[in-house]
Amino acid sequence: MQQAQAELQASEWLARLQARLAARDAAGAAALFLPDGFWRDMLAFTWTIETLEGAPAIAAMLAARLEPTGAVAFALEPGTAREDAGVLEAWFRFETAQARGRGHLRLKDGLGWTLLTAMQELKGHEEAAGPRRPRGVEHGARRGRRSWLEEKQAHEAALGDSIQPYCLIIGGGQGGLALAARLNRLRVPALVIDKLARPGDTWRSRYRALCLHDPIWANHLPDLPFPDHFPVFLSKDQMGDWLESYASIMGINIWGSTEARSAQYDEAAGEWRVEVLREGRPVTLRPKQLVIATGMSGAPAMPRLPGAEAFLGRQMHSSAYTGGEAFAGKTCVVVGSNNSAHDICADLWEHGARVTMLQRSPTTVVRIESVMRFSSGKLFSEAALAAGITTEQADFMIASRPFRLVERIQKGIYDEIRAHDADFYARLERAGFQLDFGEDETGHSMKYFRRGSGYYIDVGASELVCQGEIALRSGVQVARLLPDGLELNDGSTLKADLIVHATGFEPMESWIARLISPEVAARVGHVWGLGSGTRKDPGPWAGELRNMWKPTAQPGLWLQGGNLQQARFYSRILALQLKARMEGLPTPVFTG
Repeated sequence: MQQAQAELQASEWLARLQARLAARDAAGAAALFLPDGFWRDMLAFTWTIETLEGAPAIAAMLAARLEPTGAVAFALEPGTAREDAGVLEAWFRFETAQARGRGHLRLKDGLGWTLLTAMQELKGHEEAAGPRRPRGVEHGARRGRRSWLEEKQAHEAALGDSIQPYCLIIGGGQGGLALAARLNRLRVPALVIDKLARPGDTWRSRYRALCLHDPIWANHLPDLPFPDHFPVFLSKDQMGDWLESYASIMGINIWGSTEARSAQYDEAAGEWRVEVLREGRPVTLRPKQLVIATGMSGAPAMPRLPGAEAFLGRQMHSSAYTGGEAFAGKTCVVVGSNNSAHDICADLWEHGARVTMLQRSPTTVVRIESVMRFSSGKLFSEAALAAGITTEQADFMIASRPFRLVERIQKGIYDEIRAHDADFYARLERAGFQLDFGEDETGHSMKYFRRGSGYYIDVGASELVCQGEIALRSGVQVARLLPDGLELNDGSTLKADLIVHATGFEPMESWIARLISPEVAARVGHVWGLGSGTRKDPGPWAGELRNMWKPTAQPGLWLQGGNLQQARFYSRILALQLKARMEGLPTPVFTG
């Protein structure tokens, strides 16, 4: 299909959709889609993040939302329409009564297969950027004028006392900082608190070998990309230093050495009462909105094992492991076989320890080179940039794919990877490593979305396993600890001077239960996962990551987590919802 013909077909379909929406014809609009078509909306129609699957679900959403959404106008982005293998794709811009946005369309046989509508800005409440940037210093002479620094210091002194933040963000990692930067541009008063002293300390405090497994192009923070001479894969300390610089450059209000102790929501006042301990001093904060941005997991899941008190060596959770310097010549056991377990085993081996990995269940392993070749490198790489795929464009390309389609895409990707790396996988299996590729063979990405665990992106440790340099015990569990090691459930024993429990973390809702109450945690429900019905991702199917970046069942409570790519993209979606509420705009949330 020629470019001009593709653009004409996409424009005509969008015009038909616009006409049906203007006529308030929900059934007629839904009839423009395939019976199993998808509409993924981010705020523009639903004021939440929602994927409607199938024409009946699309019709139901439109019947409920067309009136409050108001007039809708679509305009094709010139030069973006293309057809490949019977699927026509195009990008477009759109407006509603409240907002402007960007979207993506896929057509099959002239009918809508997938549609994305993502809000980008609120009319009348745009970001303070570009032509709307503040003037800054006012020229001229004026007695008593305070400098920028004096104004900043006065505001910081009053914050939390005479000035209360509209939004309190708990967690000063990439998620909290990305959101705070977005809120600053929208002129939403926000405060970030973190129990560690400096921004980036969450990264600095982890084990020395930790590095990012996503390439640098996927990890840019909003409005401040990494310099183009930075390495493809950053170390933890580079990431920590970058976050500290980011917080300073973006003017983020952040309190370090501050721990949130409790939070209660006052329904009558429509605000929170959050008790924090700031450098040992109790402070009460009263934000209207509370964001938990401590990641997608809860507290470390440290197993309680019989005999733990009698063990004479050292044991710790992987989150407390910092390096293997003290364990040269020692006998070490790492319980677990996911990313952290492999990294820690390799670090101990590098320091001269004798180390055994205890693999309790099958694990998905994928070589980092194969991830770049068959998956993320197609969107985040120098080659992608040369092809015109900027970081923002890559974000929107990811967002355009409903999770049902992502499952199919990942299955195809793993078919390629398994064929390409067949020898690698055969060597791992000969070493006794128990492999899987997900219950439906969709690989590590779907495990990440569904449960956030169960995989290792190989950056070197697998070769040590294959060579026997890292000893392996697989398919067994720890029965109890002995004074000098572990007894396994098959009756065998392992000697150990050090035991590292790389046993994962509690679900994110555990933070809600501890900070607010178990009742609120139960009301909010499960956090993360798609409801796939696979291990650690109970159904029913949700179609989106549960409770992330969108309204929860608890008024005024929001959750921000995920990797750096998600923190960057979804921070805008979350910030727009907070801005709308601060301005008193109507935000009727669609619950299908």
